[in-house]
Amino acid sequence: MLDQTSQGADSQYKRKDLNLLELARKSHEKYLLRNNNSDLNEAVGYYIQAIKENPDIPETYYRLATLLYENGQISLDSAIEQCKIAINIAPKNPNTHIYTGYFLKLAQNFEEAEKEFKNAIKINPLMAARPRLILAALLYEKINSQKPSFSEFFKMVYYACSGCLAILWDFPSLKMFYKSISDDAMVSAFKTYGGILEKLNKKSRAIETYDIAAEMTGREGVFYGKIGDICIKEHIPEVAVNAYRKVLESNPYDRDTLVKLATVLQAYFETEYDEAIDCYTKLLELEPRNDKIYYELGHLYLQKDEILCAVNAFNMALEIDYENPFYHNSMAFALVQLGQHDEAIEHYQTAINANPDPIWTSIVCQALGSVYLEIKENPEAAIALYQTAAVLNPESDDCQIAIGDLYFSLEDMDSAIKAYCDAIKINPENAKAYGKCGMALWEKDFVEEAIVAYNKAIGIDPEYAVAYNNLGVIYLDGIGNVRESIELFKKALEINPDYTLANFNIARAYQVLKNSMEAAKYYQKAIDLNKTSGELDEEDIQERLFKLFEV
Repeated sequence: MLDQTSQGADSQYKRKDLNLLELARKSHEKYLLRNNNSDLNEAVGYYIQAIKENPDIPETYYRLATLLYENGQISLDSAIEQCKIAINIAPKNPNTHIYTGYFLKLAQNFEEAEKEFKNAIKINPLMAARPRLILAALLYEKINSQKPSFSEFFKMVYYACSGCLAILWDFPSLKMFYKSISDDAMVSAFKTYGGILEKLNKKSRAIETYDIAAEMTGREGVFYGKIGDICIKEHIPEVAVNAYRKVLESNPYDRDTLVKLATVLQAYFETEYDEAIDCYTKLLELEPRNDKIYYELGHLYLQKDEILCAVNAFNMALEIDYENPFYHNSMAFALVQLGQHDEAIEHYQTAINANPDPIWTSIVCQALGSVYLEIKENPEAAIALYQTAAVLNPESDDCQIAIGDLYFSLEDMDSAIKAYCDAIKINPENAKAYGKCGMALWEKDFVEEAIVAYNKAIGIDPEYAVAYNNLGVIYLDGIGNVRESIELFKKALEINPDYTLANFNIARAYQVLKNSMEAAKYYQKAIDLNKTSGELDEEDIQERLFKLFEV
C-alpha cells in the first residue's frame, strides 16, 4: 500500500487550501485503516474541493487518482494521466513520481515505472524508503514475468535491503506504520474479548462488545459482521440482516457480506427479493463469470414472477456451465411458465440424462411427467416417466401417488387403487394416500372400504379437511346418514371456512332435511366463494337455491 502521509515537499498553499487538504488527508487515512466507504466518499469530496480552490496542488491529483481508481471510478490510463499532471506541477516532489510509478507498474509498464521510482529516489535519497521497497517489488515481479538476469536480481536485493534500512529514519512511513499498528492492536483486543465472551456463551455481551468496538475503532465491516454471524447462529435473522447492512454501508462490495446477506434474505425474508437481487448483482460485478450467482438470481426472479429475467439468468448460468443438470432443471421450470413447453422438455431430458442423484432425478422425472400429462396430453409418456421416477426412488410414496392420480384421471380405478396402496406400503402414515385411495374406492362403489380409508386418513391427520368433506359425501349420498354427514361437513368447515365444496355439500344435506334457511345460507356462501375458486357450476348452485323456496 502506498504511503498517504505528506512528505512536506509540496508547495505552500493558502490557509483554506491547507484546511481542505488536511481534511482530505485525515479521511483518506481513515479509509486506509478502516476500509469504510463513507471515509472514501468524504476524502474524494475534499480532494475535489481542494482542486477547485487551487488547481496547482500536486498532492490532490495523485491522491484523488488513487481513491478513484481503487473505487473503480476511473481507468488505469486516467490515473496515470492524473499523476503526470502532478509531476508537471511539482517535478521535484518525490510523491508525484512514486504514484506515477505505482500506476505504471499496475499497467505492466515496468521500464517506465522503474524510471519514476528512481527519479523519486534521486530527489531525496535519505528519505526514500518507500520508492526503494516498491522498486524492489517491481523488480521481483519483472523477474517472474520475464527471463531473469543476475543484474536484475542484484538490483532487487539492493533496493530491498536499502529500503528496509532507510525506513528507520523515514519518519512519515514510521508514523503511518505506528498508526496502523496501534489501530490493529485495539481491534485485536476487542476481537479477543468478544471471542472469549462467545466461547463462554455470553452472546448478548459479545454483541454489545462488538457494537462498542465498531463505534470506537470505525471498523464497522469487522465488528458488525461478527454481530451478524452471532445472530444467525442464535436464530435472530432480523438483527443479523441489519448488521450485514451496516457492513455494506461502509463497504458496499464486501463479497462475504453480500453472500451472507443474500442467503439470510432468501432463507428468512422471502418477500425481500429486491434486496437479495441487488446483493447478487453487486457480486456479479466482482465475479462476472460465477454461474452460481446467475442461478440464484434466476430463482429470485421466479419468486418475483419476472419469468423472462429468470430465463435470462439461467441462460447465463448455462453459458458458463452447460453440463450442470440443476441449471437445466431450473431453466425448464421457467420455460414452462413462459409456455415454451418443447424447449422445457429438452432441458428436463438433459437434466434427467445427467442423473447426478437418483432421488433428485426422480423428482425431475415427475415434473416432466406432469408436463406430458397436463400440457402435452400424453398419458403414455407421463406414466413412463412416473414409473421411471419410482424405479429411481423406490422409497418415494409421492411417485406412487402421482401414478395413482394419473390412472384415476384415466378412470382406471383398479390401477389407481393399487398405486395408492403401494404408496401406503411405503409410508403408512401418509394421510393423503389414504384419502386418494378412499376416493378411488368410492368410485368403484366399495363404500365400506372407502369409509375405512377416509377414517384412517383422518386418524393420521385430524386437520385433513378434504377427508372430512369426502367422508361426508359418502354418508350423505352413499348410505343416507344425513345427520352424520352434516357433522363431517361442519368439521371440514371448522378447519377451512372458505372450503367451497364443503359449503355446497352441507347445503345439500340441509336441503334433504328440508331446513331451507340453513341450506340457503350455505348455498349463498358457496356462490360467493365460487367466484374466486371456480370449482362449481354457479348456475347449478343458483338453481338449487331458488328451488328451496318454490311453492
